[in-house]
Order: sequence, then structure tokens, then C-alpha cells
Amino acid sequence: MTKKKQYYYYRIYDDEEKFNYFRSSYEEKKIRKMLKKYEVVHQEYHNAAFVDFLKKDDPKAELIEVARISY
Repeated sequence: MTKKKQYYYYRIYDDEEKFNYFRSSYEEKKIRKMLKKYEVVHQEYHNAAFVDFLKKDDPKAELIEVARISY
């Protein structure tokens, strides 16, 4: 039996006051380590830039667009 890859979903808020979601195959502890690495190279937080940075280590990471639908 093939084991399904588990994904984790996170909310992030950057220095531009932009709120996004992203998914990753990494648990929170690993994401926090990646944020520390990101901080060394970047002076500001930008959600899209962080997810691009994360993709280099976790190709399954992606920014998620959430749209509201009303009826």
C-alpha cells in the first residue's frame, strides 16, 4: 500500500500586511527553521517570496489563493 503524502496548511501575515495561506509537506517545527534561514537573507517578510524560498527545499509548497463565494 502506498502511503499518501501529508500536507500542512498555514496562515501567514507579511510586512505589507498581506494575509495568505500556504501548504507544505513540512511540519510547523521545520517551517519555523526555514523562517530563520529566510531571515538571514531577507530584511522584510513577503509571503510570495517566502513560499518561493521554501519551494527550493520543499517543491510541494505553494501559496493558496482563497476566494469568498456568497449565495
